[in-house]
Amino acid sequence: MTHLLKSNDRTSLAALVLANLVPLVGVVFAGWDVGMIVLLYWAENLVIGFYTILRMAMARVDAPHRKQGKAFIIPFFCVHYGGFCAGHGFFVLMLVSMGRQGVEGEPAFGVLPAMFKHAILPLMALAASHGVSFVQNYVMRKEYVSTTIMREMGRPYARIVLLHVAILVAATPVTLFGSPWPLVVLLVAGKIVLDLILHARSHRPKAEDKPNTAPESA
Repeated sequence: MTHLLKSNDRTSLAALVLANLVPLVGVVFAGWDVGMIVLLYWAENLVIGFYTILRMAMARVDAPHRKQGKAFIIPFFCVHYGGFCAGHGFFVLMLVSMGRQGVEGEPAFGVLPAMFKHAILPLMALAASHGVSFVQNYVMRKEYVSTTIMREMGRPYARIVLLHVAILVAATPVTLFGSPWPLVVLLVAGKIVLDLILHARSHRPKAEDKPNTAPESA
């Protein structure tokens, strides 16, 4: 993770850590439970999908037929990734609802609108963090020159699987049997560590990363 210590990456690294500390503040000072945290992390998938679309659109291609292929690949990603997030989101909502009893006889799902309302500000912080990384790394460091549209399309799936399997495994018992705040804090801290690792892997220089000049480089 020595790449994270380079000065040209400190801004995006600081934004990443600070954005992830926002839900921790909510846990300690606003009484957020693990359901709130997991719901926020699911919503972050949508932010990642948005920036993935931008990355795919900017990925440099030189062959005319590859440029035309973007008109098909990007909408396909929107439908496929959207369905993936919807399926995962349904599981998350079921998990959250099982940990809540509702309000005055209201079904457990009835508390979700209020939860989403509280998640807006921390979600905006996470979106800003991804935006800083996108501008600094993908645009200013010209990562779009050495990547491919197919590589960018596959990245968010690997991230979601790795991140949310770990989160849900840790969050399920806490959600079902209570949300003592020390365990929730550990959940948030674990997510920060995973984000740092994923960030380093995503943006570390690769020897094979050279400008795409061949048609097959997508």
